[in-house]
Amino acid sequence: MIKKVALVVGARPNFMKAAPLMRELLRHKNTLQPWLIHTGQHYDRALSQLFFEELGIPEPDLYLGVGSGTHAEQTARIMMEIEGPLQAQAPDLVVVFGDINSTMAAAIVAKKLNLKLAHVEAGLRSFDETMPEEINRIVTDRLADYLFVSEQSGLDHLAAEGVPAKKIYFTGNIMIDSLVSNLTLARNNDILDRLELTSGEYIAMTMHRPSNVDDRESLRDLMRCIGDISKRLPIVFPCHPRTRKRFEEFGLTDGGSGNRVMLIDPVGYLEFLKLQSEARLVLTDSGGIQEETTYLGIPCVTMRENTERPATVDLGTNVICGTDPAAITAAVDSVFAGKGKKGRIPDLWDGHTAERIVAILHEVL
Repeated sequence: MIKKVALVVGARPNFMKAAPLMRELLRHKNTLQPWLIHTGQHYDRALSQLFFEELGIPEPDLYLGVGSGTHAEQTARIMMEIEGPLQAQAPDLVVVFGDINSTMAAAIVAKKLNLKLAHVEAGLRSFDETMPEEINRIVTDRLADYLFVSEQSGLDHLAAEGVPAKKIYFTGNIMIDSLVSNLTLARNNDILDRLELTSGEYIAMTMHRPSNVDDRESLRDLMRCIGDISKRLPIVFPCHPRTRKRFEEFGLTDGGSGNRVMLIDPVGYLEFLKLQSEARLVLTDSGGIQEETTYLGIPCVTMRENTERPATVDLGTNVICGTDPAAITAAVDSVFAGKGKKGRIPDLWDGHTAERIVAILHEVL
């Protein structure tokens, strides 16, 4: 009997995690039938449709179109829109990914409908409950029937929280599946030529977290620091819409950093993978980029006070330096001095996580 597996995605980090699992499920379509739901949490082409195209994800079976809003508004809209379809289709399993609002909203609705729930990337913790993502992770893990873990810390956290061992599976990092399968294609991308950048002679950057961009003084100070760093090497900064909006609101027309910081529109998955893979170093406040740079062996300076991905620090190339300009500058200086972390790839970050998950689904379903 064919089992229906609903995959719920909503934002670009989800797409990179869902694509390998969708491909693997389609290889087993005689036993497992994927049903793809896109909530529309990210809805513009650069943050949504382009990723579907580049990652080879089929068109969603259901598009909810919830759009933006406050956390409460967005979560509520997703719950309202997804409840009817889940109730009507009654899938054998609902799979959610990562830590966005779509993840928690779908998890709550699935469990209230008595549907089985799986969480891909379970167990990660920053222990910072001012981060909305931390709340989403905790709630989703508490509700999930099957928890697919990407690194050792996830196993440790779930065990400490009393989650039964029979629910927990160490399957590896599914986002690395997407990286491995697309790296050759990404390296042939021409974005460096288009931006007139030379391999190894620029810094790639992302920044979008509310803690970094929602306060005018903090954002101005950060961008002054970034501007000073750019005097050494140009910095290419694909600018998230919420960050661009803050620059405009705060009157930081060039980001407040000077012309050596290249503020560009968001780029596709392959383009940014190319930018990461050939950068001298990466500056970020993203979670997934900490993992991708660790796999690629590229030094990563994370502008946050904590990380939910400690394997990138303990084993990988990542340095957590907070948002103090002096600490950021010191971390960058260390890389330029040849003292950047070399690191190694954590266990099961090998491009085969989707295969392991599907093998488990065949057992439990």
